[in-house]
Order: sequence, then structure tokens, then C-alpha cells
Amino acid sequence: MHSLSTFVRAALAAALTATLTATAARLPALKVSENQRFLVTADGQPFFWLGDTAWELFHRLNREEATVYLKNRAERRFNVIQAVALAELNGLTDPNAYGHTPLVANDPGQPNEHYFKHVDWIVAEANALGLYIAFLPTWGNHWHKPDGVFTPQNAEVYGAWLGVRYRNRGVVWVLGGDRKVETGRHQEILRAMARGLRKGDGGNHLMTLHPPGGAGSAGWFHDEAWLDFNMRQNGHVAEFNGRYDQTRVDYDRTPAKPVLDAEPIYEDHPVSFDAKKFGHSLAADVRRPLYWDLFGGACGHTYGHHSVWQMWTPARKPVNNPLQPWHEAISQPGAAQMQHARALLESRPFLTRVPAPDVLVASAIPTALPGAGRAYFSATRDSRGSYAMVYAPVGRPFTVRMEQISAAQVNAWWFNPRDGTATALGTFDNRGERTFTPPNPGELLDWVLVLDDAAKKFPPPGRQP
Repeated sequence: MHSLSTFVRAALAAALTATLTATAARLPALKVSENQRFLVTADGQPFFWLGDTAWELFHRLNREEATVYLKNRAERRFNVIQAVALAELNGLTDPNAYGHTPLVANDPGQPNEHYFKHVDWIVAEANALGLYIAFLPTWGNHWHKPDGVFTPQNAEVYGAWLGVRYRNRGVVWVLGGDRKVETGRHQEILRAMARGLRKGDGGNHLMTLHPPGGAGSAGWFHDEAWLDFNMRQNGHVAEFNGRYDQTRVDYDRTPAKPVLDAEPIYEDHPVSFDAKKFGHSLAADVRRPLYWDLFGGACGHTYGHHSVWQMWTPARKPVNNPLQPWHEAISQPGAAQMQHARALLESRPFLTRVPAPDVLVASAIPTALPGAGRAYFSATRDSRGSYAMVYAPVGRPFTVRMEQISAAQVNAWWFNPRDGTATALGTFDNRGERTFTPPNPGELLDWVLVLDDAAKKFPPPGRQP
């Protein structure tokens, strides 16, 4: 049995030494906004979570490769990288790029200092580039199985050690790791790990849980104080109904907590895990969930690429038919297009945005009704009435209720989610209902209609004031 207090004191001494020699930039602390709907920095500035999925980052990449990956993501305006310390793919037994495994004798009470020095380096490099690490202490397979390495006792010890070690780094703690949480032992392990992390980091970091496909953290821990915001894994399907509609379900829970989709369908992933029947996903398939989730109330979004999460190369055993090596896949178009949604929402009042399906006249758009599959139209607006936005996944006419904007006149724009450009449509008197037809009618191209209170003189959508 390891003594928690002795272990934490030793880890604290090591962390203080590391802090004195660290050169990475200190990122602002993150917290939940006053209205409990968004994430903000310590001084209250909006923080749009734009995450990328790099589960095997610590485990499979060397420092040179990690630098290539992190710089690529920073250039594309990602600000969060999701990575796992005890990785899923033989993470306890296959060594990292420098020949080290994470635990001594597979004991969470004995982390391998050599392995975690490499983790330290990647975390510091990410922070220096403005990237937070959404840090999973372990993938779920290491606590979920009856013969897994975790118990409630060593989970708390391990959590405290991590909490101390990274207490001054830009991280967000993410428990779970793609496994269903049964009552009893599973919950005890996760709660113990959360206690340890809090003891170790002094409450410096936000904490959440990454759930299995089609589920959310709220289903098990919504009411618990350690869960600062909810994560969903809406999963690798392309249809709105039954998956991406669940983001709004979590948004509507009480007490209110921010929510985001931390694992939607990945780019170049077999759709619904069946490449023979449905093929691999395209950039359009990852853009639709981006806007569905955000307009359904999410405080941010995580992108993923099927080759990148596993850091696949032809020298490795593939998982579920990746199409290209990770170092080529980081340049796929969907990754670069995520930043346009961030720019769009950051160009308008951020902390007062709410889901707004009533902006749409549903009777005029059968595809706006439940069961719409890939052609679901979604809407969001400012609760104070200064703007509204409609995501049109296909080139069909749709009708909006103009009174959702509190203004005598409305400026209208088409925003292109593929390249981030905006085109002015003109200024309209604000009355009744108005029908809009997206550019390229009848085609499978998505657009965002932006309606602004003309008196606010907002910049073009996606452009900062």
C-alpha cells in the first residue's frame, strides 16, 4: 500500500524542481462562465474549445514528430489537444519512442519517471504553442476490466501524483476513456482518481470525463461537484438524429453545465464502422456535426482524424482501415475547416449565445424535423437578440422568423464554412418571415446564414472587430 501523503510530497518536490527549469509559456487558467454555459479564462475572456484528438501522442511519437504535429495544429487555430498517458493500444506494455513504459511493474503507484519526462516535454511544447492538453490519466480499458491495473486506492495515489506534477501546466483533466461506467467498482475508481487529482493540483484545472460512444458524462456524474463540464462522444455516425441531437439534451439538464462533443465522427473514418457499406467519411461529414453541436448549445468542439488519433504509419498495425499515415492526414481539409466555426462565433457576442430552433419555420423545411439524417437544419442566436445564425447543410430554401432579431433592420450574410469567407446579402426591414436560398441551390454544399442587428455594425462574420 502506498502512502498518499508521502507520495504527494515526493511528487511535489519533483514538480517544483521541474517548474524552476521549465521554459514553456504559462497559459491562463480556465474556468466555467458565470452563466454555467461556456468556458472562459481566469479573467473572464471567452474560451472556444477547439480540440483535436491525439490519443496516442505521448505513447507513439518522438519529440521531433510531436513538434511537427503540434505546430500543425497550432497553425490551424486548435487550442486543445486530447491525449492519454496510459494509452489504449498496448499502452502498458509497448514502450514509447524512447523505450520506456509508463508504470513500473504495471503499478499505478509507481509511475516510470523516464516515460513521464517525455510526457512533460510534450505538454510543455504544446503549452508554448498556446495549446492546452486535455489530459486523460488512463484509457478506460486499464480500469474497466476486472483484471485492470486500477483500484480505488492506487487510482487516488496516481491521480494525486499527476495533479502535483502538472499543477502549473495548461491541462484539463479528462477521466474515463471510452468505457461504460458501471455502478460500484468503476465509479469508486473514477471518484478516487478525481479526488487525487484535486488534492494534487489544488483545484487549478477543470475536470470532466470522456464517455463511450453514444453517451455523455452526464449520464453517470452530472450532479457531482468534481465534474466541471460535460463531455459527449456522439460517435462515428453521420446522421443528426439519435446522436448529435443529444448535445441539446445535456445542455438542458439541471444544474446547468457546459457541454461539448469530444468525439464526433472522425475524418476518413469508416462511417458507422462499416467501410464496405458506407465508405469513409469526408470533410463535409465532420463539418455537419461541428455546427449541429455548436448550434445545439455546445461550448466548443473536438475534431478527429482516423489516422491521427492512432498516429498510424505503415510500420504499425492499423486499427479499422486508416487511409494514410498520420503525418499526411494532418493536412486533410476538415482539420483546417474547424477554425472557421471558431472565427464565426468569436466574431459575435459569445457568452449570450443559445440554441434557437424556433428561428426556423419548421413546416417550411421537412428536413428540420426529427429524423432528418444528414440534412438537419439548425439555428442559434444571441439571447439579447443581436444576431441569429442558421446552418444549412444542403442547398434547399428555408424560412426564418425575423422577429428573433431585436432590430428594426437586419444585415444578412452567407458564411462559407469551407473557407471562412462571408458574402453580404443586403439589409432588410425586420418583419414577418423571410425565405432564403443558399448559394448553389440543389447541391450538397453547406452554408451558414448570419442575420445581424444592423445598428450593431458587426464586422463580416468570421472577422474580428
